[in-house]
Amino acid sequence: MRLQNKVAIITGAGSGFGEGMARRFVAEGAKVVVNDIHEANGRRVAAGLGKTAMFVKADVSKAADVQALAAAALSAHGRIDILVNNAGYTHRNQPLLDVPEDVFDRVFAVNVKALYLTALAAVPVMRRQGGGSILNTASTAGLRPRPGLTWYNASKGAVITMTKSMAAELASDRIRVNCLCPVAGETGMLADFMGGDTPENRARFRASVPLGRLSTPEDIANAALYLSSDEANFITGVALEVDGGRCI
Repeated sequence: MRLQNKVAIITGAGSGFGEGMARRFVAEGAKVVVNDIHEANGRRVAAGLGKTAMFVKADVSKAADVQALAAAALSAHGRIDILVNNAGYTHRNQPLLDVPEDVFDRVFAVNVKALYLTALAAVPVMRRQGGGSILNTASTAGLRPRPGLTWYNASKGAVITMTKSMAAELASDRIRVNCLCPVAGETGMLADFMGGDTPENRARFRASVPLGRLSTPEDIANAALYLSSDEANFITGVALEVDGGRCI
């Protein structure tokens, strides 16, 4: 029960890594606000987690939605101890000049602007409480960018830099800020990362990971649990690779 009595908001928790985190956090005693833009997915996850979870639909790229998300958490639980910025978006693996402008804008709105908007909503709350933990889902793509995902790579590089800068600035408020850098995993975005979900593409991706497999939601949830718990209360500004050795 490493998150006993803590309140966590997890964005993009209707599937994939976010769903894995929500399940792990509830199992460790947290009250979880499940956020997703896809209502059916979010409600399914929250319903499966019982009375300690609630669903709030919000588009994390819109200021009014993010403020309403934070307000819902405060109304239900009176505090926000953990904020996990997990919602993400990518373009298909393709030449950089072929990515449409509206897709580029959406990648940066969800992956980058959302961190600004959630900070506006959550940091004042955490300051009043005397501290908190912010965890951002970045990517190995932000550390070792490869062709075909240029604009996604850039957005995750921004997440890593924002994480470190936020950590430095918010340390005096006892707000820790860290990020996870997962390798591609079994999520809804895998096909876009690979440029198509085929046995050949999967084999090629697995071959690039020294431990020989893709990541799972459980892998990411375990790392998220540690960085969000009091066990990590002297860790801030870290970009933790959860990648089976991909970035070696």
